[in-house]
Parts: sequence; C-alpha cells; structure tokens
Amino acid sequence: MKKYDIIALGELLIDFIQDGISEQGNLLFEANPGGAPCNLLSMASRLGHSTAFIGKVGKDSFGKQLQSVLEQEGIDITYLYQDEEVPTTLALVHRLEDGERDFSFYRNPGADMRLTKKEIPKEAIENSKIFHFGTLSMTHQEVREATKKALEIAKEARIMISFDPNLRPPLWENLEIAREQVLYGLTFCDILKISDNEIQWLTGEEDYTLGVQWILERYQIPLILVSMGREGSRAYYKGEMVEVPAFLQKNTIDTTGAGDTFGGCILHFICEYGLENLTKEQLKEILRFSNAAAAIVTTRKGALRVMPTKEEIENLMKLS
Repeated sequence: MKKYDIIALGELLIDFIQDGISEQGNLLFEANPGGAPCNLLSMASRLGHSTAFIGKVGKDSFGKQLQSVLEQEGIDITYLYQDEEVPTTLALVHRLEDGERDFSFYRNPGADMRLTKKEIPKEAIENSKIFHFGTLSMTHQEVREATKKALEIAKEARIMISFDPNLRPPLWENLEIAREQVLYGLTFCDILKISDNEIQWLTGEEDYTLGVQWILERYQIPLILVSMGREGSRAYYKGEMVEVPAFLQKNTIDTTGAGDTFGGCILHFICEYGLENLTKEQLKEILRFSNAAAAIVTTRKGALRVMPTKEEIENLMKLS
C-alpha cells in the first residue's frame, strides 16, 4: 500500500479573479486560492484519495491562507515550504468578452519559483501511486532542476507520471524554451492531459488526432487526453479514440480550474482501474464523469475550494 494516491509538484498561488465593477467604475477582484496542481489534488481529495503537495509559498498572509486551505481540503502539506524572502505568487485573471481569460502574473520572482532540488522528498514520491506535474514549475532554472529531480525519482521508482503542460505564455522568456520543456515532460509521462490549443501549438497540427499521432510517433505515452472546452474531451489509448461531449451549463461564470477538475477526475479513475487494460466503456465513463465535474466548476467562483462532490457529479450526469 502506498501512503499517497497522488502527489503533485508545482505552483500554489492566489488567483485574483475579476468579479464585477465598483460604484466608482473600478474593476473588483476576488482573492481565490489556486494553482493547477493543487486544484487537481483538491478534486482528487473530494473523491476520497490521499494526496500531498510539493511546493513553496511566501512567509506572508497569503502563504498562511494557502496552507490553511490545503489542510481544509485534506491535502498533506508536509512538503509545502515557506520562503523567508520572496512573497507568495499572485495571478490576476481578467474575463474577456468572448468568455476566455487573460492572465497577468506577479512572479518576478514568486515563492513557487524558489523550490530547490534539496527540498524534493524522495521517499514521499516513491510512496505514491501517481506523481503529477505541469510546466509552471519549469519556467525558471532553480525550480526546473527541482522538477527534473522529482521526475527522475518517480521514473526510477516506476511510479505512474501524469503531466498537464498548462501553458501560460507570459511566464516564459520565450515560447521556444516553453516548447523544449514540454517536450522534456513528454519523455517521462504515462498520462498526458493536454488542451486543444496546446496540442495545436505544440505539434503544428490543427486536427487533434493528427496532433496526438505526432506525439505518439516520438513518445510512448499510454493514455493521452485532449480537453476541448465546449466540444467535450477525447481519450487516445492503444490505437483507439473515444470522444464524449461536454455538459454545457447555462449558468457558467468562470472556467478557471475546469481543466484541473477534469484532470483530478481522470487520475481518480486511474487510481481505481490502473492503466494497463482500460476498455472503451471505461474510457467513456471516465470522460463523461470528468466532463461533468468540470462543467460544475464553471458555475462557481474559483476552483480549489469549490470542487464538486461525487454525488453532485453523478446527479448532473443523471439529468443529462
């Protein structure tokens, strides 16, 4: 038995999400706990999994708030460190007229960038079923080296590795460096969750299936999941493609964290079923459940603290 079902490494930050306009005509923002890896862990914790996070926040009020939130969500914070000198990373999320989001980061530096190789907990990673990571922990040298060390530990211990590129262009010196690090991540992962625009950017293929083929010609990845927003999602597994439509919600207010919710549900099923002999029916079940969970989160402000319960997800599935 492993101590953790899922251990994740990466960013933990405050998402200031646009939330209306004041009487004076100024934009209002709500401070929501966020960071893609912890959003994913929060969803997995809601589904009954043991989870842990590796990362760093500032020794400030935001850092204390984030520590408290993770504990409330049942995420082990043994490996969440505090930086004495650099503040907690902040992100401002503006809503655009077409429903998309525009991100601005206050991270030059931010505490999450200061995670070091020495702080990577070898035994904790080895004592996990799945190690999950993204690319925000690969934007700068120090945290990039820490991430690579964690990947090497997981690979050597034959731990399943899950990867969500979660590309945020403003955080990279240039997109060629971003591409190099995404390709590096692909050499390690067993489960890849990638969005529609990311796979097009990475492979140069407009058609998602051609993009997946491009990846599989270069990397041996057993399970690839493509999230397509309003169009639903796809799973590519052992030469098969399964597609399931989205659960469109009339009361969608914020898509922040939807992809992380989807990813947390995917890993929930991988913990249950394994990765060796998934059937087409199981893949459909996995995608349908994950799509429903993501749809629910889009009707709520923020992500980390408002993940749906299994009952809420199943109720939505029954109604549709």
